[in-house]
Amino acid sequence: MTAQTTKSPQLANKTPQLVGKHPDTRHGVILYVEDVNLSFDGFKALNNLNLYINKGELRCLIGANGAGKTTLMDVITGKTRPDSGKVNFGQNIDLLSMDECEIARAGIGRKFQKPTVFEALSVFENIELSLSGDKGIWASLFYRLSPEQKDSIDNILRTIGLVNEAYYPAGRLSHGQKQWLEIGMLLAADPKLLLVDEPVAGMTGQETERTAELLTSLAGERSVVVVEHDMAFVRSIARQVTVLHQGSVLAEGTMNDIQSNPEVIRVYLGEETDH
Repeated sequence: MTAQTTKSPQLANKTPQLVGKHPDTRHGVILYVEDVNLSFDGFKALNNLNLYINKGELRCLIGANGAGKTTLMDVITGKTRPDSGKVNFGQNIDLLSMDECEIARAGIGRKFQKPTVFEALSVFENIELSLSGDKGIWASLFYRLSPEQKDSIDNILRTIGLVNEAYYPAGRLSHGQKQWLEIGMLLAADPKLLLVDEPVAGMTGQETERTAELLTSLAGERSVVVVEHDMAFVRSIARQVTVLHQGSVLAEGTMNDIQSNPEVIRVYLGEETDH
């Protein structure tokens, strides 16, 4: 099933306006990426890219190195500006008019491949810092949590499976546990859309299985986009898969659709007819 690139009628002739953390998802779509182009020194990193992510869905994004996956994440989160196109959070929030901090506050969280946690602080304190907003580190540590905030942290600890490690220094955690902690830190900001880059790289088999359970559990309440090279992992969590190739969407569908798609087979098995 090839990707549908028809423009969304809901965005036609509409000027998005920022309304804080409330993207308008009445049409069921939380992220609109339309006709996005981006070149670096003549290299077309994104080429008329169209992508729609539905509210509450878990989407896997795959493709060879250089296909445009990281560049797309950079555009969505404001790290990189495209040459042209539209990127909207819901119908009403124009992400291209915002900087990285504004986009994060609007409800988009991004987890990079390498976990970045405060290793000298406890697991609880790492999440507390993320919950505390714009305060400095030391002010946050001496700030008295409300009962609601404490409950929120406890819920996050249960979600990421680190209740028993709550008061361990984060530096004592395994690689997989650090990845879960960073997801927990993102959850503290209550994102509506979570972008996760190669979450199982370097994990043990047991950690990979637990990560699959975690990401699956997060979908529904929020939308989750997972960029991953590990096809076994993708198969274990995939509901809908998007394949990028040369900066465009090559195909979309279930994992079975993708594995049987002639264009995907031709590209990724090297069965090029023009050799």
